Amino acid sequence: MKILYAIQGTGNGHLARAREIVPLLQQMHDTDVLISGTQADIDVPFPVKYRLNGLSFLFGKKGGVDIFETYRKSSLRRFFKEVDALSLDGYDLVLNDFEPVSAWACFLKDRPCIALSHQAAVVSEKSPRPKKKDLIGMLVLKKYAPAAAEYGFHFQAYDQDIFTPVIRREVRECRVENKGHYTVYLPAYDDERIVRILKEHKDVQWEVFSKHSSGTIRKANILIRPIHNDDFIKSMAASEGVLCGAGFETPAEALFLNKKLMVTPMKAQYEQQCNAAALKQMGVPVIKNLKSRRQDAIKDWLRSDRRVTVSYPDNTAAILARVLTEQTVSSDKPV
Repeated sequence: MKILYAIQGTGNGHLARAREIVPLLQQMHDTDVLISGTQADIDVPFPVKYRLNGLSFLFGKKGGVDIFETYRKSSLRRFFKEVDALSLDGYDLVLNDFEPVSAWACFLKDRPCIALSHQAAVVSEKSPRPKKKDLIGMLVLKKYAPAAAEYGFHFQAYDQDIFTPVIRREVRECRVENKGHYTVYLPAYDDERIVRILKEHKDVQWEVFSKHSSGTIRKANILIRPIHNDDFIKSMAASEGVLCGAGFETPAEALFLNKKLMVTPMKAQYEQQCNAAALKQMGVPVIKNLKSRRQDAIKDWLRSDRRVTVSYPDNTAAILARVLTEQTVSSDKPV
């Protein structure tokens, strides 16, 4: 069977998951890889047949998406040219991790697209939601990369087609210890804002991984480092705790490593609001934003030793086998 595996390239979570999924798919079947989008800081150790612009949301510096830069660098005309130009001939199955070009190509050319993503789990009615509804946010999650069938990953298996997170091999096999520092990853905030909040906790050593810094800088008890995959994993594995956005992969990895965790969801990003609701339900502290009024909550978290225990077994191969079997049977194509 010939598979096209399409990956969203905005942010690091999709590519982190792909590092585990793609080699397994390639062992099972002939698999090509498509990546669209920008803003990822993780390399992939496998050939990529298609690299496209797609549609990307760009991180800002005040806790949310930079709407102006996103609009300025987006081109719907270019996007639909990519959709039209993408040939799906020869592929028996398209597996899609929230990637819009291949999803819309399948939709417009009447080909089945199978979602295998975190977003597919977020839109499930069985998954936790914040109290405040966001109809536009939910519409974006459902229509950004439309699919004929959906399988998802979430912090817990909320339904039969929702699985626990894919944890990278580097994280599963890393040496876990506690050197006392706290690892920070808040890509939607600039370094100045992060430092202004963290410097108030003078007895804490912070290691901040920044999208906005090209070199290592120390400011009192705060070490600011450029994002590097191996360095980030080592820092997280040796930390006392992790302060990060309410994305999916980093919180999941912190939970897997049994680290103290606090998250703050990006503004106007409904997926992260849903993630924050799920984490809060599990007992993870959530702060609305990175402002001075949140200092007491941060201080309480630093003083606490409460950790949320999870079980994230390495069952990625079994998940892929199930998805491929169900989808090939439903389309009457032999595996």
